[in-house]
Amino acid sequence: MRSSTITPFIRITAALGAILLTVAACSSSSGASSAPSVAASTAPSAAASTASGGESYTIAVASGSVGAYLTGEDGKTLYTFTPDSANTSTCVDACAAKWPPFTVESDDTLKAGDGVTGALTTFARADGKMQVAYGGKPLYYFAADSKAGDTTGQGVGGKWYVATPSGAAASPSGYNKGTY
Repeated sequence: MRSSTITPFIRITAALGAILLTVAACSSSSGASSAPSVAASTAPSAAASTASGGESYTIAVASGSVGAYLTGEDGKTLYTFTPDSANTSTCVDACAAKWPPFTVESDDTLKAGDGVTGALTTFARADGKMQVAYGGKPLYYFAADSKAGDTTGQGVGGKWYVATPSGAAASPSGYNKGTY
């Protein structure tokens, strides 16, 4: 007789447990459904900031002892590397540490300043970053240039030259025979 009293108790306890589990599951699923609505409410503002575009970079012309040359961010000198070919950079790894490529994000804008008449384009580097090119020639900065107007990379290794508005190789004046 004792087993007959325990059996209904076990059935009722099991039924109550199942109900509690169902209620708990419904509560957590309704909490999960509120999370996407929060994400959805923040998504338009994130999309709006992306749609408004990234940074704007003006490529300008400066003049110094090496003649007229191109400048990029903060007025720093831009260089070309003679082993490169059109829209292809051969400067990677240790080279790119000394000669940082002029790279931009896909939503950034390039603007030609006065005297910049060549085509400003971008291409994908081997590392996936978008490098800026002028007339197809990849552009770089020189890590040893500390401020606007520095042209210490001119002629380094006989392969590095300031980028010129005409796209032609810069004259060897101020030629620097250092290593790259």
